[in-house]
Formats: sequence, structure tokens, C-alpha cells
Amino acid sequence: IFKTGAEMLDAVAGRTTQGPLKLNVGVVDAVPKVIVRKLLQPALELPEPVKLVCHEAAYAPLMAELASHLLDIVISDAPVPAGSAVKAFSHLLGESGVSFFATSDVARAHRRKFPQSLDGAPLLLPLEELALRRSLNQWFDEKGVKPRVVSEFEDSALMNVFGADGVGLFPAPTILEEEICEQLRVAVVGRAEGVRERFYALSIERRLKNPAVVAISRAARAELFAS
Repeated sequence: IFKTGAEMLDAVAGRTTQGPLKLNVGVVDAVPKVIVRKLLQPALELPEPVKLVCHEAAYAPLMAELASHLLDIVISDAPVPAGSAVKAFSHLLGESGVSFFATSDVARAHRRKFPQSLDGAPLLLPLEELALRRSLNQWFDEKGVKPRVVSEFEDSALMNVFGADGVGLFPAPTILEEEICEQLRVAVVGRAEGVRERFYALSIERRLKNPAVVAISRAARAELFAS
């Protein structure tokens, strides 16, 4: 009886009786993959082994899986909206400014007089319904610029690939400038001052309890987004 009870407690915590702690994470398409990797790294550094299982999809199906207890958390670029059908809680992990990137030739053509140089410039942007796109649209209006939107994306990684091929300028978190420039061989064009991109851990728990999730949250606030 006691053995069975212990196994039940392990199962609730996401821990198998013969293996490491299992952490099922949902990742919203719009969240940059480098951010996800940095956010999840602390879970892999715990004294107790942790097995990460990552699922990437749009917001709605991930929230359905969270409600069904198939996921422990969802990493999202937006909090749970008011009136959501899924009763979940939003835990802010941190925020970053937003920079625009492009290949060297495109960057040189639009770096001078930024952000006015974005007027008519070829841009790659997130879909209209995504949080970052709404913030950027408001910023464009405030600056009085009307860029030429070449393509729209739900998946930030795909948008970056198009940008690295010289299709247009694209936005990404400022805290990733070094990684993006090095990995994609692009350059920073300018920063959208005042625009912030926020990242959340969504859970069905008001208070985070899973030790791997707690480690992710603490490290995000103390290190990744500390500045």
C-alpha cells in the first residue's frame, strides 16, 4: 500500500518510478526558439535528472492539452486572456526590448535615419493576432511609418530563416542580438524603443510547485531577463 501511494505521488509530480522527473512543456510557435532553450536550460541542471518533452503548436491546442493535464506548463508570448475557457494562471518570466535585423546589404540601406527608414521597407512580421505584432503596429503608427509587409508568420523561427535569406527586415528580442547576428549572419538595423516582448509560463497552478518549473522561473527572473 505504501509503495503504491509513493508511486502515485511520483506520477502526480511527473516523476516515473524508474526514471527521471518528466517535464512536459508546450511552446507557442511565436516564442523564439533561442529564448525557449535558455529558459529550459536550468531544468536540465537540477541535481535530479529531468527529461524534457517539448510540444510546439499554436496557443489554443496547447491550452487544451494543459487543461487536460497533458502538459505541465506552456511557454507563451502572452498571458492567459480574460474570460479564457481554460482556467490557468500566467507567471511572468521576463521581458525584452525588440530589435530589427537584416542581411548586411539590407541593413546598410535602412540603418540610417531609423526608424523613419522603415517607411516602405520590406518587413517580415508576426501574424496580426500575435502580441508582438499588435505592439509593433502601434509603434509604427506612433512613428508615422508604413512599412511594406512582405510576409507574415506564426512561427518566429521560420520568419528568421526568411530574414536571413534577405527577403526583408525582421523583429526579434533585443537580448538575443548577439546570438541572432552570429547564427543567422545578419546585422542589427535598429531598436524599436518602447516596444516590449514579454514571456510567460502558463500553468493550471496558481503557485508553481514542480521543481523543474520553479527552477525555470527563478533563473529567468534572476539571470536571463535580469537586466
